[in-house]
Amino acid sequence: MALVSAAEMVKKAHEGHYAIPAFNTNDLEWTQSILKGIQEAQSPAIIQVSEGAAKYMGGYKMVVDIVNDLYESMGITVPVALHLDHGTFEGAQKCIEVGFTSVMFDGSHFDFDENVAKSKEIIALAHSKGISVECEVGGIGGVEDGVASNGELADPAECKSISDLGVDFLAAGIGNIHGKYPADWAGLNFERLDAIDKAVEGKPLVLHGGSGIPFDQVKKAVELGVSKVNINTELQLEFAAATRKYIEAGKDQEGKGYDPRKLLKPGFDAITAKVIDLCKNFGSAGQA
Repeated sequence: MALVSAAEMVKKAHEGHYAIPAFNTNDLEWTQSILKGIQEAQSPAIIQVSEGAAKYMGGYKMVVDIVNDLYESMGITVPVALHLDHGTFEGAQKCIEVGFTSVMFDGSHFDFDENVAKSKEIIALAHSKGISVECEVGGIGGVEDGVASNGELADPAECKSISDLGVDFLAAGIGNIHGKYPADWAGLNFERLDAIDKAVEGKPLVLHGGSGIPFDQVKKAVELGVSKVNINTELQLEFAAATRKYIEAGKDQEGKGYDPRKLLKPGFDAITAKVIDLCKNFGSAGQA
């Protein structure tokens, strides 16, 4: 089995009223941990990478090679797509060239006409190669990988315009943010989500900033058309907490001392456990 476009798995999730988890990776071991979790959960899933993380990992082609090689060597049997998260116009083009099976072009920071024009070009290029495309309307709040936005409530009419271009799934701002949610966060705006869902006439929607949103709100969002939920910060927090606990217990000084294989294993085990848990919560577990 090989990596697949995300279009079919997200479409099935939309029809089945569950959500495909999209987990951001940061290195080889992070990818192993995610793959182990989704295989155990028997969940279709998306492994995605930001442009900054791809640079850290050695470039887009290296990311493709890592994910493909691990998918084969680990004997993964569940459907997996490799996706560019919050891609620039040039970044999306490059990922299409080197073997990503899905890309996001985030043109939300352009004026709307330019967002439409660039989205249309990326969609045509990606679809000519069987690659799925995500676009964005309305900036997602917070900061992720150096990309900042105050957050917006997306305009349903603008969402329809992008949807009509043939995009496979659409990210739309509904009060969600990247990173940790503040104590005074107002929550998701379901009135706006419902309006967007009606405007795009059933096009699958994407919830960015999925880490930390109360599950009852995620569940309601899925009922209103969300079929892909992005998770990044939650895995980072799980990894950091487990690693910190291991170091504070003094276990990193036992045996071989600071052996990275021992030092980092608790963190990566925590990622796997969280991936399994989220697959169950999103309803994707057992759907492979």
